[in-house]
Amino acid sequence: MGGDGGLWDAAGFASTGPGRWLDRCRWRRRARLLLTGTASDTEAHSLSPSTALPVGGWAEKAHRLRQGRWAAGWGREWLCAPAGVVLGLVSESVLPVGAGLAAVPLVRRWSRSREASRERERRGVAVVEFCGAVAGDLRAGRQPLEALCSAAAGLGPAAVPLTAAARFGGDVPRVLRETARVPGAEGLSGVAACWRISADGGAGLAAGLERVAASLRTERDRADELAAQLAGTRATGTMLAWLPAFALLMGAALGASPLRVLLHTPVGLACLLVGGLLEYAGLRWTSHIIRRAEALGSVTADG
Repeated sequence: MGGDGGLWDAAGFASTGPGRWLDRCRWRRRARLLLTGTASDTEAHSLSPSTALPVGGWAEKAHRLRQGRWAAGWGREWLCAPAGVVLGLVSESVLPVGAGLAAVPLVRRWSRSREASRERERRGVAVVEFCGAVAGDLRAGRQPLEALCSAAAGLGPAAVPLTAAARFGGDVPRVLRETARVPGAEGLSGVAACWRISADGGAGLAAGLERVAASLRTERDRADELAAQLAGTRATGTMLAWLPAFALLMGAALGASPLRVLLHTPVGLACLLVGGLLEYAGLRWTSHIIRRAEALGSVTADG
């Protein structure tokens, strides 16, 4: 009976011990969030067992390690290197390995360009929301500086110098103009002009900010419409860029060994070189057409 009791105790611990351990880790995480100020009390108490990570556990360590690698520059572009190695092993050639390594800086540049474009769009949206929030607070009877400090949190890092200038008597229009130099935040120059002209009267400032917000929304709508019109061109360019890869896969499926022909014969190497140059020229030409259309669209909108 003693042995059976020990077995039952072990089974009970195995069934309830992990639950108690998770609860203890969850409460530790809540306490740490509250003490370090990384979350509000409501956010800490809203943590559920499905969303809480064990403090110091393998999941959190893996998450931190992944974030550290991405911050240090180990992004997804480094996947090109192992892909090139695998393709080199399949084709028994060193050319795919070199191509994979050469593609790393190109993919990194493309990724950073896309991230910069997204960040610029997010700043534009934040500026529009900032103008609307300040105008709404002014309509509600709040003072301009108080409304500015209340709505500046949505601007991200730019809120720090702006709030400091508003609270300690700094030159708010100058800070707004300096912040407007950041890509995507150009609308703050209009806010600076409105603030310079009518900072003493809340009603006039609210009307000016509402006009600035309406103008920025109209500009964003035009940009979205132009992007929708160019989506077909972008999709066509992407499809044409992937056609050579589909052709290689089809040839391999038919048993023609296209990689061996391209990488191990003089004629294949010449075709690969000419095809790569034509592919690059096509992508550059498509990008040029899209940029020219976007420039013409912006000029037409300004006119």
